[in-house]
Amino acid sequence: MQGLIHRIFSIHTEADFNKCALEVYRFQKEHVPVYKTYLELIRRPEPTHYSEIPHLPIAFFKTHQILAEGKDVEQVFKSSGTTGMVRSTHFVADLSLYERSFVPTYEQFLGKLEDQIIYALLPNYVSQGESSLVYMVDKLIAKTNHALSGYYLDSSENLLKAIAEGRKTGKKLVLFGVSYALLDLAELTPDLHDVTVIETGGMKGKRKEMTKEEMHQELIAGFGCEYIASEYGMCELLSQAYSDKNGLFELPVWMRISLREVNDPFERLTNEKTGGVNVTDLANLYSCAFIETQDLGRMEDGKLRLMGRFDHSDIRGCNLLVGN
Repeated sequence: MQGLIHRIFSIHTEADFNKCALEVYRFQKEHVPVYKTYLELIRRPEPTHYSEIPHLPIAFFKTHQILAEGKDVEQVFKSSGTTGMVRSTHFVADLSLYERSFVPTYEQFLGKLEDQIIYALLPNYVSQGESSLVYMVDKLIAKTNHALSGYYLDSSENLLKAIAEGRKTGKKLVLFGVSYALLDLAELTPDLHDVTVIETGGMKGKRKEMTKEEMHQELIAGFGCEYIASEYGMCELLSQAYSDKNGLFELPVWMRISLREVNDPFERLTNEKTGGVNVTDLANLYSCAFIETQDLGRMEDGKLRLMGRFDHSDIRGCNLLVGN
């Protein structure tokens, strides 16, 4: 598999991506039992292009172990959630694939880690444990190799002091934060005009839900910054996307987004139409690289704009594997 892994992280063209995606599909069709059973039950034509590959409904990560045969579990990641919610579980067989994905992606879109200080405001992720986001941020913080980089969970005053100290270094300042914690901080109206703020989503029952646009406007007003960036990732994947100043998410070369009709998961949509977001993440080699998410979005100039989520997303979708 090392040859395939090397090709995945060396993709340059659509032809490269197509070849790798079909190879990953064939591997997972034969060696990932849950995906294999799903494909047998839906009986779709054999794909000749990656756009034809069926995507597995993400809800199965709450009920099944999605892992290639013969692979040992190196790390278990669980989704965040409110009390009592069933959390998705991702059984990761090779953490090196995760790190090989998130480090270059972050640096591609946000710059070299050695030139940065990263502050983390992720209280619920830390307290719940088994978070892929915390694992990633831990590694990014370590690679900055700076004493001010770290978690600031209990004291806004300490965070703002650390940001003030960071300004003296001339390094790029980056703040990762869960949505509700950033909104709490914004109520203090600190001056963060020179800080790259990356919200990672989630009110987690702490505040009323609002659209991403509404939330970003509140944060911009509170922080005095030009825009708020977002990180689009989930525990079921091994890759992320980051938004630009226009709120559009850019993807690493081994990741693709396609859109599906809301009421027919097998009907693909063209650009400029809103639909369900399907993610192809070739780094997710030993789990499932083809995930049908519960997000709504549309494509604009090859980039993803998130539009919200399906209603009643936990009960939506295919029940073919129940009882298997």
